[in-house]
Amino acid sequence: MIAVDWGTSSLRLYRLDEQGGVRERRRSERGVMACQGNFREVLEEEIRGWDDPLVLMCGMVGGRGGWHEMPYLDCPVGHAELAAGMQRLRGDVFPGREVWIMPGLRDIASDAVPDVMRGEETQLAALLDALPGGSHLVCLPGTHSKWATVRDGGIQRISTAMTGEMYAVLRKHSILGRLMPGEDGRFDAHAFDSGLKRSAQPGGLLHHLFGVRTSGLFKLFDDAALPSYLSGLLIGHELNASGVFSHHPRPAQVHLIGSDRLLAAYAHALTTLGIGVQRHPEDLAARGLHALWQRRGG
Repeated sequence: MIAVDWGTSSLRLYRLDEQGGVRERRRSERGVMACQGNFREVLEEEIRGWDDPLVLMCGMVGGRGGWHEMPYLDCPVGHAELAAGMQRLRGDVFPGREVWIMPGLRDIASDAVPDVMRGEETQLAALLDALPGGSHLVCLPGTHSKWATVRDGGIQRISTAMTGEMYAVLRKHSILGRLMPGEDGRFDAHAFDSGLKRSAQPGGLLHHLFGVRTSGLFKLFDDAALPSYLSGLLIGHELNASGVFSHHPRPAQVHLIGSDRLLAAYAHALTTLGIGVQRHPEDLAARGLHALWQRRGG
């Protein structure tokens, strides 16, 4: 089978064997926003040479503006609900192939405003059987960073922080970015930790953000260190809002899912603040899709 994790800004494809092992993998920058509705054509190009008859997809490809909008399942959910929620695309999309899409998840109990996720639920599905009983906190950094509470084999709660997108917008389209180099350079641990510390002080995010500019104006940090300071500030506010520090009992560790590049800053922040981390690779999406297909009896 072919497992496809099709997000907003990137596309990851995995060719799996019968046991769910990854035989081949490909990556593309043609995420949903770059496809302009040409989803079938893009997928056909990206899987050229792979003749597997089954294609399972997750992510924003099933969201509004994607290939086919899928409904949301309400938390809490486990393997059974996720597997039952998969839908096959109607019509002969690819001659000789079946194409299925995962549903999204919705949390309407966490706040007055619903929270949702698409794609990350398949990564979480790969962890459900692996984690021991009890409650676990999982973070999936990205453009829109996701947090999930997993308990006894089910996804209980989810929440989202637009940390990655906020960083990119401020970096490229705000007055803060004018003081910074054109491209992110070396990670500056001192500047990052200073931003992390600042996020816990009074004043709030909007006030703290202006402090990035004044830190540059008065040379508290070199221009090249300012992106690290901004990153530490935003991630610190995300961690404070996640409840990881107010949770009782305080979790001994947070499970992190994603690429090494994405996880590095979060792992540094959490360990600096006294919380352990366990890293998991981003190809959990492929393993989760395979597990859910097996649960359907595929």
